[in-house]
Amino acid sequence: MSDKQFNLVIVGLGFGAEFIPIYQAHPLANMYGVCRRNPDECNKVADTFGIEKRYTSYDDVLADPDVDFVHINSPIPDHGWMSLKALEAGKHVMCTVPMATTVEECEKICDAVKRTGLKYMMAETVVYSREFLYIKQLYEQGELGKIQYMAASHPQDMEGWPEYWERMIPMHYATHVVSPVLGLVNGRAEYVSCFGSGSVNEDIAKKSGNPYSVETCHIKLMDSDITAHI
Repeated sequence: MSDKQFNLVIVGLGFGAEFIPIYQAHPLANMYGVCRRNPDECNKVADTFGIEKRYTSYDDVLADPDVDFVHINSPIPDHGWMSLKALEAGKHVMCTVPMATTVEECEKICDAVKRTGLKYMMAETVVYSREFLYIKQLYEQGELGKIQYMAASHPQDMEGWPEYWERMIPMHYATHVVSPVLGLVNGRAEYVSCFGSGSVNEDIAKKSGNPYSVETCHIKLMDSDITAHI
């Protein structure tokens, strides 16, 4: 493995600032800069962690030839276009979940990665949690035997979160349950069937275009006799 350090800029410093000490502890990462539109907040975070480079414009980040990759922690509606713009600018991309909000945007990102040869990672965090890694270790050591069936759920109270979350209920954002189910057995989804149940308040139904309060899906894993329920 190369011992080259890669210059990175974290874009979005809400919960994104939590990643700064992780990168600062990594031998191959140079916490080069941070980006936030509010200059006072940007300087506050940069001063806290001793980071010299500060940006208030995403375009300025992408125009800097010394930046190797960006870690995008912007609001969800911005994930797709910001990832594409970074790849087109020659930057590797780490993006918090979800990858994008439409299948078309996801396909464009995949196409851009193939065309540019750059690296892209959707930073789903559950598969790196100590709890998940412990269970995965048990499974790989044979302690759990043969898995016959998997089930996962992720209930979370979203009241008080940004308004766009009300347009994403309930299965539009399921990365934190799909990812560990597939990751445990290193599987890929071959077939998915979904059902909705119940109803939400009329105002939320209008915003989301989805009347259901609960959605479930079954995932058939590729080249496997296992299915998962989410």
